[in-house]
Amino acid sequence: MTSWVCPLNPVPPSRPNGSEWQLSRSIEATELDTDLIFRELRNTARVARNSVSETVVRILADGGTFPDIQQLVSGARGRRVFEDGDLEAGIWSVGLSQGLVRDIAPAGDLVEWIVNEAYDVITRVTGLFADSTRV
Repeated sequence: MTSWVCPLNPVPPSRPNGSEWQLSRSIEATELDTDLIFRELRNTARVARNSVSETVVRILADGGTFPDIQQLVSGARGRRVFEDGDLEAGIWSVGLSQGLVRDIAPAGDLVEWIVNEAYDVITRVTGLFADSTRV
């Protein structure tokens, strides 16, 4: 299992859309919902696919250079994605593991699950050694 930590309320209440999009996008996305940008610049990055990332890919594939996409990939635009919850505001980095996210649990539940699973493994392994005969 891959665990991903995301606070259930990742943005202040003054920006309610942010937490909503982050949770739903995280659960719905697959490993194919990404674009590789900057390949032509020899600085590849994997980002969530949206209209901005698709435009960046197209511009660079058509021979564009960094100044042609600089405004599209600026950190200020990407920050708007997180602050305003606007998925089309800019780009943000993701990994292929986003396709493994199926639900989002509170951190306490996640820690409890990990501890219980570790206990089960230790108990199982300890039992294997207890039943073995020493040579």
